[in-house]
Amino acid sequence: MSKWQSERSIHEMLKDTPPIRESSDSITSGTEAKFTTSRSMPFPPAYVPPEVSAGSAAGPSTVVKAGTNRMESLKTWSLSTYKCTRQLLYEKLGKTSRTVDTELEAQIEMLRETQRKYSGILRLSLALAAQLAAAAGTQRALGEAFAELAQREPELQQQFLYNADTQRSLTRNGESLLAALQLFNTSLSTLVHKTVADTLQTVRLYETARIEYDAYRSEVEASSPAPEPLLAATERHRRQYARLRDDVAVKLHLLHENRLSFGVEVKVMNKQLLLFHNAISAYFSGNNVALEAAVRHFHITPPAPAPAPAPPHPS
Repeated sequence: MSKWQSERSIHEMLKDTPPIRESSDSITSGTEAKFTTSRSMPFPPAYVPPEVSAGSAAGPSTVVKAGTNRMESLKTWSLSTYKCTRQLLYEKLGKTSRTVDTELEAQIEMLRETQRKYSGILRLSLALAAQLAAAAGTQRALGEAFAELAQREPELQQQFLYNADTQRSLTRNGESLLAALQLFNTSLSTLVHKTVADTLQTVRLYETARIEYDAYRSEVEASSPAPEPLLAATERHRRQYARLRDDVAVKLHLLHENRLSFGVEVKVMNKQLLLFHNAISAYFSGNNVALEAAVRHFHITPPAPAPAPAPPHPS
């Protein structure tokens, strides 16, 4: 292609191309139309603000007011958290005083120590039950293996059957002991995790209220004079602290007056400890009759009795 023909082709291509202004205008108008459509689309349901529900006629002032309320709530929460954290830090450093009810806190510490001791017993008893359950499973499998070999080894059949019956008897005794331990652990778990939960929850609320009251009280003592809103907030926290302190004192008093041991009557705990003792002693001494009597005394259904093991034949 010659140079003249090449220039002519380019010239014709440019003639067919729309003017730059026209192209620019059409792109701009298309963008504006798309933007207008996007702005007019409603919010998806998941993003509708709580204050602007479907069909409501809430205006911009309602949205601004709701946002302001949330900001004020966040500001109040942040300020209270800062004051409580500072109070705890200053208490650890010995730079501020704290409100102390010596008698009440001694009772609370005794309750928590008792909880730790009972929790330790429960943890060990659960571990013992798991180990005995594993041993019973092994004895059951061993008895089945002996019984199977008795069918395949005629010359050793009596010996295999004798050992199979012995393992079945041990398994049955283990299941009786596990039934007793399960009842003991269930009662102890209720004792540790449920019965005292209400009292300990009230104690936690009381301790939180004490920190909040001391944080505001310390700020009042450091201010001269203290502003009225700070005085009102301090009085509100003082009343909450006093109410929760009285609640804790009442619950601890009831535990003592009703002769409760960690929320459960002493006679109930005494019954569970007796069950634990009798079942363990009978099992490890090999006294099957005493073991079955112990579980029946506490209304526990023992497993079905196994046939008595046959004595081995002399060789």
